[in-house]
Amino acid sequence: MSKCPDAKDCLRILVVPAMEKVADKVDFRLSFIGEVDKDDYIHCKHGPSECLGNIISLCAAHLYPNNTMISLGFSTCMISSYTEIPARSLIEHCSSEHGVDFHALNGCISEEGKGLDLLRGSVDRSKNAGVKYSCTVRLDDNFRCIRDGGEWKDCEGGSKVEDLVGDVEKLYKAKNARE
Repeated sequence: MSKCPDAKDCLRILVVPAMEKVADKVDFRLSFIGEVDKDDYIHCKHGPSECLGNIISLCAAHLYPNNTMISLGFSTCMISSYTEIPARSLIEHCSSEHGVDFHALNGCISEEGKGLDLLRGSVDRSKNAGVKYSCTVRLDDNFRCIRDGGEWKDCEGGSKVEDLVGDVEKLYKAKNARE
């Protein structure tokens, strides 16, 4: 996903603007698609550098589990210049711009098995959820909208920021009315 033009558009056009309005009401997770082969090697659609970019994003989320907007902002910064991933200068720039501790991030990426374990868990989560496209937006474990081939698809509730925000607000109210 970190090197996917559809994911770039999805984050910039829909996800980030919606999260700016409802982050406090959402348990947000970026999950990545890929394949794990019989030798336990992870393959990403756009190659090994995409796998590394995905690991970098997952490490940012791992380091800031209670502040989605930091890790999401960082990941969006990276994907906005996806052709440069995994250049150190890009990672340092996005870290600085979004308040991510570069040394802690580098430690997570470099730690024996940590980044790969995060990526494997993310790929497994996407596969178990039936996600096949980057970018697939899910809400309350249901498919909400897909960005594929430069187009929005299967967006029954609409593909605009206000549509997603409205659905989140409605779901949040319904869940909290029951408590």
